[in-house]
Amino acid sequence: MKKLSVIAGVAALGLVMGACTPREERAASGALLGAAAGGLIGAAATGRGGGALAGAAIGAVGGAVLADATRPRRECVRVRYNRYGEAVCTRWARTY
Repeated sequence: MKKLSVIAGVAALGLVMGACTPREERAASGALLGAAAGGLIGAAATGRGGGALAGAAIGAVGGAVLADATRPRRECVRVRYNRYGEAVCTRWARTY
């Protein structure tokens, strides 16, 4: 039970830290945090180094995908309306 709470704490910390990085670094930090969490989970589940490596690989891919999918959306600075009355963004704010 203690291992599970440590793993959950590491995963929660990873989510918090992943939200604080710039857009360009999100996938890399997500992969790193996912690999760490996956390695811990794989080691706890199997008790072997191979399980830790497999968990780290799966966690790295999952972390990178999740971090990229949850990146902040760009802000629209100019809105126009098409002939159907739908709002269409014609200019986006720059994100650095």
